[in-house]
Amino acid sequence: MKLIALDASTEACSAALLVDGAVIERYQLAPRRHAELILPMLESLLGETGLSVTDLDALAFGRGPGAFTGLRIAAGVAQGIAFGADLPVVPVSTLAALAQGVYHEQGATRVLAGIDARMHEVYWGRYALGDGEVMVLEGEERVCSPQAVEVPSHGQWVGAGTAWQTYAEVLGKHLRGRITTWLGERYPRARDIAILAAQDFKWGLAMEAEQALPVYLRDNVVKRP
Repeated sequence: MKLIALDASTEACSAALLVDGAVIERYQLAPRRHAELILPMLESLLGETGLSVTDLDALAFGRGPGAFTGLRIAAGVAQGIAFGADLPVVPVSTLAALAQGVYHEQGATRVLAGIDARMHEVYWGRYALGDGEVMVLEGEERVCSPQAVEVPSHGQWVGAGTAWQTYAEVLGKHLRGRITTWLGERYPRARDIAILAAQDFKWGLAMEAEQALPVYLRDNVVKRP
């Protein structure tokens, strides 16, 4: 399988190309430069491998939650390419990608993924390792105050994401000893989106480009009365 994955949901910007299970990536921590960087990253990956967009099976992108502008950039680029090349799109949760990255780097099989949502809130999801060595959501993703995140009923967990960097003390106290460690400087990455998207593609979860939309969680901010 061959697919391109894009992410611009946080301060980090990345693009990855998966070819038959092998992944190469371009990644840069570059706030407010996503629109400038994401297409050159994609073109660099294709140039390195000698592939063209028409050789791909699908496009994937970090569908959120995250920064609204960044989500729209990644979704728009993925949709535009998919329309032009008649390819399906696989939207992937950025919280799932965050958890997948911690499994990839640390071997953690239980991850409390959190992104700082500003406004004294966090984007939050609880993930555990499932079939195919991909992290699977337990419960639901939500946006809430750090004091309101759900406390796991069992097990030891690793915290990951910018929510932990901002609210480490509050979260540590609230989660009452369920945390073994936390990694605050972790961001969703396109390489992990690619891995999750490949599994979703096998499970038949790809969709038409016009159906592949960002997921904000905080809908009241982006909707006008």
